[in-house]
Amino acid sequence: MAQAQTLAQLVRKNEQQILEQWIGNQLSAITLRADLMKENELREQSRSFLKAFAEALQTNAQDIGAEAWKPVKEMLGEVSRSRALQGFTPTETATFVFSLKQPLFTALKNEAMPAQEFADQMWQVNILLDKLGLYTTEVYQQSRESVISRQQMELLELSTPVVRLWDNVLALPLIGTLDSERTQVVMENLLQKIVETEAMIAIIDITGVPTVDTLVAQHLLKTVAAARLMGADCIISGIRPQIAQTIIHLGIDLSQVVTKASLADAFAVALQRTGAVVTRATVKA
Repeated sequence: MAQAQTLAQLVRKNEQQILEQWIGNQLSAITLRADLMKENELREQSRSFLKAFAEALQTNAQDIGAEAWKPVKEMLGEVSRSRALQGFTPTETATFVFSLKQPLFTALKNEAMPAQEFADQMWQVNILLDKLGLYTTEVYQQSRESVISRQQMELLELSTPVVRLWDNVLALPLIGTLDSERTQVVMENLLQKIVETEAMIAIIDITGVPTVDTLVAQHLLKTVAAARLMGADCIISGIRPQIAQTIIHLGIDLSQVVTKASLADAFAVALQRTGAVVTRATVKA
């Protein structure tokens, strides 16, 4: 307890000198990203953190899980999330905390305290800043994972467009592997479009799906069943010879679903079912 209090007094006493040295070290460090952050923003973050750090030390709480450290962690969380979005690396982000060690070491050394007390104070500094640095890295990682997850979802949505081919006729061209996560996006997009257009027929084209195994077939059948519950029939097109052989070999039952070799064939069936007729226009010479 006494160590934390002494450290708090030291930071309060030398706050301006510690801050200037810390900012100077960050501005001269190889991890500085002047292309991503302006100097005034770095100064403001450093000033805010050091103030919150000193206030937390004043409470004598040495565990960063204590209530006294909540403002410090909240501030570090904001810094970590913003830097993750800006494009900083984990090392560049964690250096914000770890680079404070040297100014604190200098301030302790200038106090000319007994060797044992100096060692105890430095150990306390290392423990606290190491914990806060690790916390910064954890928040950074969570933020990056959140960004990646959101980007993956956006890519999934972009890779599963639902196209309106004709009145009451939709087409869903699938390209790439169809897994459980993508199936959910496919279903949601298709069902939403069925509601919006009141479509009667949905063509699911699997020409761009490299392989069809039992799992892919199950995903397709789930999508077909969901569309039927919304009042739309499905036609699966793009059944190539290799896929047809695989389906037979695996014993997959697609007897309840209309299948066609090409999107053109499926479109012709869809037009017939909706009562539409396409005729060739006569071109006059």
